[in-house]
Amino acid sequence: MGGWLGMKLSCLQENLSKGLGIIGRAVATRATLPITQNVLLVAEGSRLKLSATNLEIAITTWVSAKVEQEGAIAVPARLLTDFISSLPNERVDIEGHLQPTILDVQCARFEAKINGVDPEEFPPIPTVDGSITAKIAPQALRTAINQVVFAAATDDSRPVLTGVYIELEGDQFVLAAADGFRLAVHRGALAEPVGDNMNVLIPSRTLAEVNRLLGDQDDPVEFTVTASQNQVLIKLNAAEMVSQLKPGTFPNYSQLIPQEHNTRAVVGVKEFLRATRTASIFARDGSGIVRLQFFPGVDGSPGRVEISSRSEEVGENKGQIDAQIEGQESKIAFSSRYLQEALGAVDGEEVVVESMTPSSPGVFRPSGDESYIHVVMPMFVQW
Repeated sequence: MGGWLGMKLSCLQENLSKGLGIIGRAVATRATLPITQNVLLVAEGSRLKLSATNLEIAITTWVSAKVEQEGAIAVPARLLTDFISSLPNERVDIEGHLQPTILDVQCARFEAKINGVDPEEFPPIPTVDGSITAKIAPQALRTAINQVVFAAATDDSRPVLTGVYIELEGDQFVLAAADGFRLAVHRGALAEPVGDNMNVLIPSRTLAEVNRLLGDQDDPVEFTVTASQNQVLIKLNAAEMVSQLKPGTFPNYSQLIPQEHNTRAVVGVKEFLRATRTASIFARDGSGIVRLQFFPGVDGSPGRVEISSRSEEVGENKGQIDAQIEGQESKIAFSSRYLQEALGAVDGEEVVVESMTPSSPGVFRPSGDESYIHVVMPMFVQW
């Protein structure tokens, strides 16, 4: 039994339920290794430590508890979470026994005995002693993740594109993601400068998790990377997360950003998004394509953007919105989903759209803000 003892403690149902919710996303869904469908409970000091891992990420959180006897046990995560969340918000008394391995749970007039697993069998939660630690303010991190993470690839045909590239240099950080059809790049300021520059590839799922756990945290989030650059430890107020890093080289993103344009339009984000959503209703049957045509104003009148879509079976539609347009008249077509997601990621009232030709990538950025750029490949259509 490796020195583990049974354990005995009490805590509040609300706190325990919240803790189980935090580690829930790290519980393995597919049982390649059945033990990873369990949660490890460790009573230590005046806290109950909860840990779960799916071998890509591990999440640990702590629940304040009155511990009578320190010890550990592993039990099925889903079962325990569902049971605890169904209980009244009162004190929960927990007792773990190791021979046989059973967890006794009592709360108000409810009780359960849950068959557990020897804690020794639970995969060790990796520890990270890294040389490079970066701190990012929560608001800056939240914005960066929201603007970038959705652009990462979701299928594993090119594993490197399922990661988000993080670059740390001086007092700046860059997050970049691409899926072969679009690229999102956010530049932000670190809470304090890093000693050494660094770049790593972090799974997009890990960052989505970080975003979920940020809550209303005010303290900077700490990222520590192992010397071998294969793991990162992310410290949040609510939890600690250890994630595998992805091997491989992320494409040189700066080469993918067009440096020139023939047409530049400044458009209100809300109007543009509304018109795009309208067009996407017809685009659903027309392979999801939305066409944009940019018409510069004549003699001081504002320019306009025409947003249209059509489908052989259903019909067609067309909408127009005002825009400030410099350069020449132009047209370009995009996937309606990619266009909506690009516009949805822009912070601010106005978006700048730049294009060169109908067959070269379109560039989206917030007006007057250099921190974010989004590049989308065009769709080839018969005009």
